[in-house]
Amino acid sequence: MIPFTTLSAPAVPLRLANVDTDQLLPARFLRKPRADGYHHYLFHDLRRDAEGRPREDFPLNDPRWADAPILVADRNFGGGSSREGAVYALVDHGIRVVIAPSFGDIFYSNATKNGLLPIRLPIEVIARIWATAEGDPTAPLSVDLAAQTIRLPNEAPIGFDIDPFQKECLLGGRDDIDLTLEHGARLEAFERGYGQAFPWRRPATPA
Repeated sequence: MIPFTTLSAPAVPLRLANVDTDQLLPARFLRKPRADGYHHYLFHDLRRDAEGRPREDFPLNDPRWADAPILVADRNFGGGSSREGAVYALVDHGIRVVIAPSFGDIFYSNATKNGLLPIRLPIEVIARIWATAEGDPTAPLSVDLAAQTIRLPNEAPIGFDIDPFQKECLLGGRDDIDLTLEHGARLEAFERGYGQAFPWRRPATPA
């Protein structure tokens, strides 16, 4: 996955609480191939009306935030099911950071494994970010993962917490596959030794 270090960019104000994974990626799209990109389905039923037309009042449809890579929402973001596709949809859309007062636990874990940085901040801070973004959609929000801070324009840095292991993986761009491959030499050595110690357990080679 792509490493995350720092980012300074506009933020999308999403004044919605309890956004669950079915709202992020409706279940009917789960069988779609990931190769085509899940960004087409992000917030599908919130972004579009019954006829499929974009809702002008939904923030992600606003041209001012069309390419903003930071999403700022209300409490309990990503609750509901464990579908990893909800994270895929955000990442494929270009979102690199989601800020909220709280997250669904499984969503939070899935996010860090796919290069998406979830940041928990008090609602008072989030309200200031919303107000700044709505007052000036071009205003940059600066995120520094190494320092564990965010910064609004002309304000002091604000700290946030993150598990040290998740932080290390995000900084290095290492997902679960990368972590496994780092032990490749030891795994190969084990397989060779195991095969020599228990040759009768190895599948027979077809004649």
